[in-house]
Amino acid sequence: MDVLVAPNPDITWHLACEADAIPEDGGACALINGRQIAIFNFTRRGEWYATDNECPHRQQMALSRGMIGSQGDEPKVACPFHKKTFSLQSGQCLTDDAYQIATYPVKVDAGFVYIGV
Repeated sequence: MDVLVAPNPDITWHLACEADAIPEDGGACALINGRQIAIFNFTRRGEWYATDNECPHRQQMALSRGMIGSQGDEPKVACPFHKKTFSLQSGQCLTDDAYQIATYPVKVDAGFVYIGV
């Protein structure tokens, strides 16, 4: 299934990987412009997300290995080390207002994942 995002002239799309490289209902990491970006294939919801890979709680590059799920209607990822959870839509920490991560638009086209920066 291809997922397309509305055009935005301020976004530059970067090829991240083949869609098959991201596990279903899981994540993986890609290096884009020198930044580690966590990419999530939330298969149960039919949605893709991208965030910073670094958990700001302890500055560990680990979010791509976190568990994804939902809190009500909010898709989230939990840091595998300290269980801080972040919204995959807004990046806001759902367990501690002091933390937030960046989120990025994702499009999947012809079997490839692109991240907008």
